[in-house]
Amino acid sequence: MTLEAGPAGGLDELDLELAGLGRRRIDLGRAEAAARELLLALGEDADGERLRETPRRVAEAFAELLTPAPFQATSFANEGRYDELVLVRGIPFHTLCEHHLLPFQGQAHLAYLPGERIVGLSKLARVVEVHARRLQLQERLTTEIADWLERELEPKGVGVLVEAEHLCMSIRGIQKPGTRTVTSALRGLVKDDPRTRGEFLALAGARQ
Repeated sequence: MTLEAGPAGGLDELDLELAGLGRRRIDLGRAEAAARELLLALGEDADGERLRETPRRVAEAFAELLTPAPFQATSFANEGRYDELVLVRGIPFHTLCEHHLLPFQGQAHLAYLPGERIVGLSKLARVVEVHARRLQLQERLTTEIADWLERELEPKGVGVLVEAEHLCMSIRGIQKPGTRTVTSALRGLVKDDPRTRGEFLALAGARQ
C-alpha cells in the first residue's frame, strides 16, 4: 500500500520531552540577545529602525523551526494479518544543519513490513516532523526515524529513504544548487530479502 503524504504537524509548548530527544527548553530572551549580538558582530546597526525588531523575529523563527508537536504513536492489532509493505512516500520536511545553522529540506519515504501491530498512517508523517525539528544531520535523521519504527512497531522490516537539498552546499562553499543528498536505513527483511528490498526501493522511487 502506498500513500502520498501531505504536510504534517503543528506547534506546541517550547518545553518538551519527546522519546529519544530528551528535555529542551528554548530561552527566547537569551536567543534574542544573542541574535542582536550577532548583528552587531556582523557590522550591522542592530538598534536602528530597520533592524530593531530583527533579533526578536530571529529568536521566534528558530524556536519555531526547533519545536516539534508532541504526539503519541497510535498502533493497532494487525487483525487482517496484512503482510506486505506499508509505505508513505513523499513526506516533506525541513530542518537545520547543525554545522552551519542553515536549512536543508526534502522528502522522506517510510515503509515497514507489519508484524503484530500496524500504525496510524498520519503517525509516519509525524515521526519525520518530530525528528526534523532539531539541529540535525541527514544521516542521523534517517537512522532515528528507522530506530523509532523498529522500537514502536517491532515490524518484520523497515525502510527509510531521505532525499534533501542542503543550503550549505547550494548557497555557500561549493555553491551547487539543485544537488540532492540521498540517505537510507534498511532493517530486517527490507534489508535482507532481495525481493522486499527491491520493492521498497522501487516504490520509493530510488534508482537501483
